[in-house]
Amino acid sequence: MKIGVLTSSRADYGIYLPLLNKIKEDQFFELEIIAFGTHLSRSHGFTLKDIEKDGYNCIHTISSLISNDSEESIASSYGLTVLKFAEFWRAHKYDLVFCLGDRFEMSAAVQAGIPFGVNFAHLHGGETTLGAIDNIYRHQISLASTLHFAAADIFSEKVSNLIDSSKNVFTTGSLSLNDIKSFVPLEKQTFFEKFGISEEDYILVTFHPETMSSQDNFQYAEEMKNALRKISENKFVVITMPNADTQGSIYREAIEKLKVEIPNRILLIENFGKINYFSAMYYASILLGNTSSGILEAASFGKYVVNVGDRQKGRAQSDNIINCKFEEKVIVSSFRKAIESNVYTGENIYFKINAADSIIKIIKQFS
Repeated sequence: MKIGVLTSSRADYGIYLPLLNKIKEDQFFELEIIAFGTHLSRSHGFTLKDIEKDGYNCIHTISSLISNDSEESIASSYGLTVLKFAEFWRAHKYDLVFCLGDRFEMSAAVQAGIPFGVNFAHLHGGETTLGAIDNIYRHQISLASTLHFAAADIFSEKVSNLIDSSKNVFTTGSLSLNDIKSFVPLEKQTFFEKFGISEEDYILVTFHPETMSSQDNFQYAEEMKNALRKISENKFVVITMPNADTQGSIYREAIEKLKVEIPNRILLIENFGKINYFSAMYYASILLGNTSSGILEAASFGKYVVNVGDRQKGRAQSDNIINCKFEEKVIVSSFRKAIESNVYTGENIYFKINAADSIIKIIKQFS
């Protein structure tokens, strides 16, 4: 069975890894990686090199991102991605192609495959993020897909409603949590020395723009910056940098200015990679920002999360999430509440055991 895997960012590649490792080891499958998006961007860490290190027999690369992040540039990148993938789908045939999530470039790659009858298998469909235009892209991808692997029953139900059928819709849990029970972080001192983290408690921070409120992002970035400056008086701050979203550079510039202002209290990381990121989450006091990893994964590490703004609004949450407005004082007070809450001991609604094995079993039947 010939399998293609579309990966457009460090985030989706890390989620795919448990499944990719199993497919790679199974002689039933012929695996090809299709890398595009920020994987090929020097300003986002050129994470293609991390894929190459993992030893795949075939990696296709498609470059289509425009460096600017204005609305016009994102739309142009979308169009260019469709054009590039029209050529790609004409030249390459697969029994099944995996796609994941809700990125605009992922949507473009999938939309280009519709006239060619590409069988897509969509991971993480049915979720809702009302503060991001990604919500629209996610549903577009679901409508174009043949198989659906949702992270929870509530999302399977939403996918079924969207496509008017429950056929080929499966609840498998979040693939990124597949190996969480056996996960062993890097040794603490080794991890701290590797990334130059200060020998003290830290919080792990990731902020992305609110792409449904583009007119507010300048103010939101300033509120974020002021809040992090205040928080840094009590905790060291480790920040993973924003992805290539509309107006992502606004947050990137604010973060870089903050680094100049308080260089000894802030550490900026362009790309951790999955094992390092999970280690960072493991050793962090709390998570803060508006990224999906806080919603999907942090509960499995016993971490409370300050979820800021509306980017993740509508996405189902475990009880470790503290939601707050994009206001300096509210962010700081929510940070204090999270720190005082200490360790989260509840469940993670996104976890199901053996997610990768479940997906493997289903796609073998599909063949």
